[in-house]
Amino acid sequence: MKAIVDKDTCISCGLCPSICPDVFEFDDDGKATAIVDEVPSEMEDTAQEAADSCPVSAISVE
Repeated sequence: MKAIVDKDTCISCGLCPSICPDVFEFDDDGKATAIVDEVPSEMEDTAQEAADSCPVSAISVE
């Protein structure tokens, strides 16, 4: 499973790193980014929760 953040859509609200800090953090540009190439299996549900919680739907988890 892979998490992808659309930086053009991201509004830096902070929900994704607060929900799933093992997968998301803010980059130097102030936008969220996925910090893992593959979401660990034990974090898949939490990563999906972060994606579902994004107010602008900037995150896809595939």
